[in-house]
Order: sequence, then structure tokens, then C-alpha cells
Amino acid sequence: MAETLGSLCDKLTIIKLKQYHADNDDKLNSLRGQEEQLVAEINEYLENVLTGTIPLHKLEFAGNKVYKAEGNETREIGGMIGEVFSELAKVNCDLWHEQEKVYDFASIPVAEKDKVIKKLALLNLERNKCIDRINQALKESIESGRNN
Repeated sequence: MAETLGSLCDKLTIIKLKQYHADNDDKLNSLRGQEEQLVAEINEYLENVLTGTIPLHKLEFAGNKVYKAEGNETREIGGMIGEVFSELAKVNCDLWHEQEKVYDFASIPVAEKDKVIKKLALLNLERNKCIDRINQALKESIESGRNN
């Protein structure tokens, strides 16, 4: 996948989750380095977008998820970059906690297993919608700025 603002934001939210849950200084130091690298990459990416180094058609890289839509409906994701970035962070937190259940899947009652798997699937779809919406919102912002 080509890097986009959405994919970089996704990576940053995951790094922040890992920092929150890290249990030793070595992991935290490594994660701080990754965070610094991602922040610099986001800043460079946005600078390249604003200077036109990255053309508008490369601001979006649709995930083109292939899945059965019926029965897998998710809410629409809208808003500007900041709002969607915030929503992406929330979705990734929810995904983290749902994934924790899978690590101890044997202890989940049989009647609940399908619900856990379904929730993971839907959260992943929402995560991808957030990533795509961030990219779309950036493109819309640049286009509207160029048209003024």
C-alpha cells in the first residue's frame, strides 16, 4: 500500500496504543523512536502535498476491501481530517481491546465467539473507512484551496 496521510495517521495511533500498554523501558524507547519517525514522515508528507510534490491523484489509495456487504454494514464516516483522525484513534482503541479477547479465545464462551469475530470484522471495516476518509478530506481541502 502506498503511504497516505490516512495510513500514516493509522500507524501513529497504533504506536500510541503500544506506548500506553508497553511494560518496559526498552519497548518504550523503541516506540518513542518510531513515533518520532512517523511524526517527521507526516510533516514531510504534508509539506510535499502543499508544495505539489505529491500530485492530487496520489492523495488517495482506496483499500478496495472485498467483502460481502450484506450483513456487514457499518456507519458512514464523515467530517474533516481532525474529526476523522480522532475517530480513527477511537476505532483502533476498540480494535485493540477486541483483539485482546482473541489472544485468550479459548476462555470465551462458545455463544460469544461469533460476536467477537464479527465485531473485529466490522471494526476493521470502520478503520479502513476512517483511513480513506482522511485521505479524501485532505484531497478536498487542497482542491478547495486551489479553487479559491
